[in-house]
Amino acid sequence: MRILTTLHMIAAGAALTAGLTASAQDGTTAYQFLNVTPSTHAYALGGHNITVIDDDINLIEQNPALLGPEVDHQVGLNYMRYFGSTNFMGVRYGQGINEHSAFAVGLQYFGYGSIDETDATGSVIGSVSASDMAFNATYSHDITDNLRGAINVKFLYSKYADFSAAAIATDLGINYYNPDNDLSLSLVVKNLGGQVKKFNDTKDKLPWDVQLGWSQMLSSSPFCLSVTAVGLNKWKLPYYEPADKNSATSELVKKDSFMRNLMRHLVLGIEYVPTERMYIALGYNYRTRTDMSTYHRNFLSGFSLGGGLRVKAFGFGVALAKPHSSATTLMFNLTTSISELMR
Repeated sequence: MRILTTLHMIAAGAALTAGLTASAQDGTTAYQFLNVTPSTHAYALGGHNITVIDDDINLIEQNPALLGPEVDHQVGLNYMRYFGSTNFMGVRYGQGINEHSAFAVGLQYFGYGSIDETDATGSVIGSVSASDMAFNATYSHDITDNLRGAINVKFLYSKYADFSAAAIATDLGINYYNPDNDLSLSLVVKNLGGQVKKFNDTKDKLPWDVQLGWSQMLSSSPFCLSVTAVGLNKWKLPYYEPADKNSATSELVKKDSFMRNLMRHLVLGIEYVPTERMYIALGYNYRTRTDMSTYHRNFLSGFSLGGGLRVKAFGFGVALAKPHSSATTLMFNLTTSISELMR
């Protein structure tokens, strides 16, 4: 039992720091890998963005309503390298059904590497591994010319040493996009569902979430602003900071003001989009910065940066962040259209 608890916390912690927004301070630990985006575009914009419009199948993990016939026969690959032996990677495939519908399937893997196994006295007696996997199936349909709805069903499997668990989750999304005004609005409800196989006698809850998003190009300029509100199913998101930040043993002080709670719900992003084939994005996630307050955060904590380029049938994306002083996360995306390759 002790091994299971330790592995569960390690895996959740790895997902926390890599995903940037899953809070270890609010007491939720189960299935936090679901908060780790596989999209470099969303990662660069702060880790959450449900409204960005791009020909990139990796974005449908953020909002299934971003899937459409425009990603017909597109394959997307993603990879994140974190410190130590932690690796996250996945693949997705999308296909149009007709002019107004599309479907996609995908697999995401979260590997936390080898972890020391200890006995009751703390002596190392071997090593074990921990990993999570998510299998995805997505369907979208155009309700009107500007409005699209979609559903994403996920089968989740976790294996920590000799323990395993499984769950089923569903994402529901809707997106309004007005190309004449370059305006995108979205609403997403994520991770509805529950466990079908428990680690032990305790049933873990999924990190369900309600999100609202807005993206708008600024007049005729090549800049786009995005605001994504996350965690709307729970207003209070308090956190703790050391009273004396120069002391490792300082007493922790609870931060729970109105403005702090508000900012912990908001993820801000801006991107430079000179053409449809290129973007440079910068994001700021205040919740990440405050979550890292007890983990030796640095000046860059909460910020993320990335860019993307499309050359012929291939799209490339890269994003990076440094949530605290001892961790730099780096993510890569590759997309390609099978139809274009066969022309």
